[in-house]
Amino acid sequence: MPNTPSPQPRRRVSQRIGSIAESATLAVDAKAKALKAAGRPVIGFGAGEPDFPTPDYIVEAAVQAARDPKNHRYSPASGLPELKQAIAEKTLRDSGFQIEPAQVLVTNGGKQAVYNTFAALLDPGDEVIVPTPYWTTYPESIRLAGGVPVDVFAGPENGYKVTVEQLDAAVTDRTKVLSFVSPSNPTGAVYSPEETAAIGRWAHERGLWVVTDEIYEHLTYDGVPFTSIATAVPELADQVVVLNGVAKTYAMTGWRVGWMAGPVDVIKAATNLQSHATSNVANVSQRAALAAVSGPLDAVDEMKTAFDRRRKAIVTGLNTVPGFSCPTPEGAFYAYVDVRGALGGKHQTSAELAGYILEEAEVAVVPGEAFGPSGFLRLSYALGDEDLAEGVERIRALLSR
Repeated sequence: MPNTPSPQPRRRVSQRIGSIAESATLAVDAKAKALKAAGRPVIGFGAGEPDFPTPDYIVEAAVQAARDPKNHRYSPASGLPELKQAIAEKTLRDSGFQIEPAQVLVTNGGKQAVYNTFAALLDPGDEVIVPTPYWTTYPESIRLAGGVPVDVFAGPENGYKVTVEQLDAAVTDRTKVLSFVSPSNPTGAVYSPEETAAIGRWAHERGLWVVTDEIYEHLTYDGVPFTSIATAVPELADQVVVLNGVAKTYAMTGWRVGWMAGPVDVIKAATNLQSHATSNVANVSQRAALAAVSGPLDAVDEMKTAFDRRRKAIVTGLNTVPGFSCPTPEGAFYAYVDVRGALGGKHQTSAELAGYILEEAEVAVVPGEAFGPSGFLRLSYALGDEDLAEGVERIRALLSR
């Protein structure tokens, strides 16, 4: 009998999905929670998750919605009409950007808004300029859409903010999109109105799309204003997509409601994608989000007061750690620490240092490799005051040996 060649084994998981990096922030948070469940007194600075409960009036809206049979059925894939209207009104109120409900797509959390946006905008090989340090999900969503993330790094000496000159040096004939995040996750940097306008004008002159993440819009400190790039440069209206959600502002991370707002053709394309992926966001969560975005900001202001207190405490504490240099963040609820002075010897990278801190001090932090170059750590200060103080002290004691 003739020798029949053995069939080549087929790849079990697609190369596209197999190449995705795990969310480093969620991985750190999961490991911290697993260790805690095993009885170890781990303090987690990993996840960007407010420790406050969702405000009562929002929870009550969800309870009432769960009892209403109309919420037990499918609803439009793009979102409940009344929620889309409320998001349009909230966007005008908070960002000064006027949109219509048809320009809104309600998504399953902010991450789906990110994914939908890049999937709708990018063709294979299109480049996206990503100011770095970046939120860990951005480059993965870009790659999933066939795009190419192009990192532009700004370190602590630049306040973690890129300049027009840096952006201009990164442009090629394949560049299609600029990612813009202010206030920033992971650094807490906030671009001034002048800086925002300059970058927006540059993008418009270059004919680039701007994808702007405004989910931390209400979390700025010391009188620093939030500036929407869509408002700072009105000419961008037809080439800007605004991403937002209720997770951070209203302590609703588990409710999974975000949205994207932009030109009608892009929103229509993204809605078509979502109709085949997940269809509508859970109606009970949408009703809760409606109560949130159309309600008062009193609870938000209370949380912000606590975040501000913790911000000052964590910066003071981290700057007592040998080899650490922590600038004061102006927004969000993250401290991004330059730890290059603490590296060397047994710990050559911030990933190794983070692992050492977790094992020896039982404190979970996210290494800079998750957001760009090594040499940094991100700590969320959206946790209780006592845990914050104890966690920082453990790190100081460990690295002071």
